[in-house]
Amino acid sequence: MSARIAYSYVVLRYMHDITTGEFVNVGVALYAPARNFLGVRCRSTYGRLSRLFPNLRADHFKSLMKNIESAFRNHASRLQNELPLVAGESVLDFAHAVLPPDDSSLQWGPVSSGLSADPEIALEKIFQRMVMRHEDRSGRDRRGEEDVWRSFKTTLERRNIIDYLEPHTIAVKDDEVEFKHTWKNGVLHCFEPVSFDLASADSIKEKVHRWLGRIYSIHQSNEKFEIYFLVGEPADEKLKSHYEKAIKALARAPVKSQIFSESEAEKFAEQLAREIRSHEAEVGAGHASRVN
Repeated sequence: MSARIAYSYVVLRYMHDITTGEFVNVGVALYAPARNFLGVRCRSTYGRLSRLFPNLRADHFKSLMKNIESAFRNHASRLQNELPLVAGESVLDFAHAVLPPDDSSLQWGPVSSGLSADPEIALEKIFQRMVMRHEDRSGRDRRGEEDVWRSFKTTLERRNIIDYLEPHTIAVKDDEVEFKHTWKNGVLHCFEPVSFDLASADSIKEKVHRWLGRIYSIHQSNEKFEIYFLVGEPADEKLKSHYEKAIKALARAPVKSQIFSESEAEKFAEQLAREIRSHEAEVGAGHASRVN
């Protein structure tokens, strides 16, 4: 299991009327000095804000969110060239450098902290909990990665090969990514469920960029690996074209990769079963007969 490291985070609040003190969380910034990791997630949709504050200037708000994310990316790039534990810098130092404290509608909340083996995953979880928890889901629950994985897991269980999969972490000097489902036969095969059943085109694009960023950060690992993206489509027909663009973008990952949709779960399971069967035959393992 990967060692957990300390991080601190701060929530960005939007106060439409400073005098009332009412606010809505619109972003999260997180800093993990041991990894030189600085990240931010800001709201890319503003439907809920528009309903709460009808006179919100939506275009202006969206532009502000993009500017804040861009400024944090610049600070994060600088950090990558510095030693860990830069003296005197905290998540609030970075936050105030990007958005100084004043009497505007955007305000940083108090600093909180935690421990995680993967600060990027921690950032995503905090963002979902603190910012997106009350987002309108149009009367239905959107499917996450676990829901997509269940579609593939069923086909693997039928072929008695699910027990061959195990978690594995790929690490490089400055980063690491944990995969929950992998199998190795000289090359590490990483099977990663990715749900694109999201609320907007921007959220689909952001998820693709996050995954490509993770893979790029470890693609020069000494450990040879391949990625299998097991993807779930959006239920909203209006987002299908954006989903198709996302698939094309994933195909440009900097390592060898394959993409299987949920409708191809049987095809994926059969391919993996053949590879396991072939590998077991080569090494002469006695449990090869379990693979149907």
